[in-house]
Amino acid sequence: MATSTEKESLAFLLNSSVRFLNSAFERRISDAGLGLTPGEARALLTVAAIDGSKQADIATRIGLEPMTVCTYLDRLESLDLVERRPNPDDRRSKCIYLTQTSSDLLLAVREEVGLLIDQAASGFDEGDFEKFHALLTIMQKNLQTAVSDKNQQNPL
Repeated sequence: MATSTEKESLAFLLNSSVRFLNSAFERRISDAGLGLTPGEARALLTVAAIDGSKQADIATRIGLEPMTVCTYLDRLESLDLVERRPNPDDRRSKCIYLTQTSSDLLLAVREEVGLLIDQAASGFDEGDFEKFHALLTIMQKNLQTAVSDKNQQNPL
């Protein structure tokens, strides 16, 4: 079993790695000349992952306020990369969908992400990468459960 110091070190390492990953992503997207800000690129990737979702769900997945995501979506919509459609389950909200126009740009953004992950995982062999991915997936689910449980204990 890991010691308290090892657990603290892991938490610091994860947090630090996420900050470095975000900084590298922002620099790579900015330098790629794609015509998108890093925030817009994140929003586009998120819409692609959960196409047809509500703006609030997209914001939750990115970890930003809905109004911030709204600004990104407005820009993506003005570029004809996404479209808002009425939500069939709730007439007060809209669902966000990719457009046909988005495919080439989305491919370019994914290529940048792929190059970034290749750089970050340099020195991993295929088994290391698969195991790391599996372990992070488990950790993410555990943390989502912890957050969900905490929110249920302390509703507003």
